[in-house]
Amino acid sequence: MDSTNRTDATDRTRLPWHGVIVATSLPFGRDLAVDFGAYGDNVAWLAGQGLHGVAPNGSLGEYQTLTVEERDRVVETAVAHAPEGFTVMPGVGAYGAIEAKRHAQFARDAGCQAVMCLPPNAYRADDRAVLEHYAAVASAGLPVTAYNNPIDTKVDLRPELLAKLHAEGFIVGVKEFSGDVRRCYAINELAPGLDLVIGTDDTLLEVAVAGAKGWVAGYPQVFPRACLDLYHASLAGDLETALPLYRKLHPVLRWDSRTEFIQAIKLGQDMIGRTGGVCRPPRQPLSPENEAVVRSATRSLIDAGVN
Repeated sequence: MDSTNRTDATDRTRLPWHGVIVATSLPFGRDLAVDFGAYGDNVAWLAGQGLHGVAPNGSLGEYQTLTVEERDRVVETAVAHAPEGFTVMPGVGAYGAIEAKRHAQFARDAGCQAVMCLPPNAYRADDRAVLEHYAAVASAGLPVTAYNNPIDTKVDLRPELLAKLHAEGFIVGVKEFSGDVRRCYAINELAPGLDLVIGTDDTLLEVAVAGAKGWVAGYPQVFPRACLDLYHASLAGDLETALPLYRKLHPVLRWDSRTEFIQAIKLGQDMIGRTGGVCRPPRQPLSPENEAVVRSATRSLIDAGVN
């Protein structure tokens, strides 16, 4: 399967939040300033590998450590390096609705096709606050993919709450990061028109089988073609192709769900000759033990010709 030349009718009619949308890491220089040149090169390279889009300013992009001006320029850089038909779906995560809406408006004006939005994460918001939050972001005018990450935030976008958000017209999809594949079936039952998006690399096959329409992914920026092949085979229900490849990739994919996921993926980028580099504080380098595990798993795949 040649993932780099997929231009069939399905791809031409793809909705912006469908397909493999890469949650991009963000390169920093030695002074920890954003390396916008390297970031633009990475976006253009991902497009050239046949991936469907990028999601800048998400967790992998260390958005919490960026200034408003840096976040804006990251979005502008992604748009500038995105060819026609390549999605730019920025994360607009923020403490409150005013700030999140502002980021969504900037994304709209910059030429993005959609946004990805966490619930308010300053405190444990109740359902009323969550509905108000997404109403504000949706009012910017771009399609909104919710991002459910109860592990790192204080709010769980439960299936019944997602159904309310979708019924109100506030969201078109959900990046499901809970790791609980069972809730994917509940989401499909309660909100059949809401698009399920794979949110954890190490549950790709299971969520794909549950009816996913897309994958907001980390490891395609290390193994883009293998991840594309895995994605297409999984959505097609081609387990003969998908399962062996999934098992082969899983030693690295599982790092996407761990605390050190950014450091692990950046190390992988460095190992294939892309720019990953260091993280901003408070994130520290991988411990020697974890680095050895990640490096060994990544090297085994590279040596096996996985790319």
